[in-house]
Amino acid sequence: MITLKGKNIYLRALEPEDLEFIHTIENDESLWELSNTIMPYSKFLIKQYLEHSHKDIFEVKQLRLVISNYSDKPLGMIDLFDFDFKNGRAGVGILVKDIIDRQSGYGSEALQLLINYSFTHLGLHQLYCNISEENQASIKLFSSKGFQKIGLKEDWNYVNGDFKNEYLFQLLNK
Repeated sequence: MITLKGKNIYLRALEPEDLEFIHTIENDESLWELSNTIMPYSKFLIKQYLEHSHKDIFEVKQLRLVISNYSDKPLGMIDLFDFDFKNGRAGVGILVKDIIDRQSGYGSEALQLLINYSFTHLGLHQLYCNISEENQASIKLFSSKGFQKIGLKEDWNYVNGDFKNEYLFQLLNK
């Protein structure tokens, strides 16, 4: 699908071969704050998830794609979640695994591809994301793609013994 191919990366469906990659990400405690994860995932559970990942976004209300370079190295994942067909919206989450890859523009390219796909192929009216007030890299990324900060959720997430604020960002398809 041309829509999901960029200059340096492409977005692809999950494959059984992604088990180790996803297991590593889901069990990296330094990333748990991003997904509100509080416990590790077994390979068994991730394998079950992969076996059902082919289901339609209209059925499961989620679409998870792997961000891959053209050497077929998985770099991260990008998701649409809480897909709401009636109201034409979905949440967006993105993670580029390695720090060096985070500074290569892959996240920006992946986010633009997902925005284009969401508005063109899924016909969505809006995308939104939730970003910790401390996550300046994500704030910069989403703002650069036109997302507007529309709210602050005070003491929204409890992380490492402290409550943290979270911003709500929104992008309308005009």
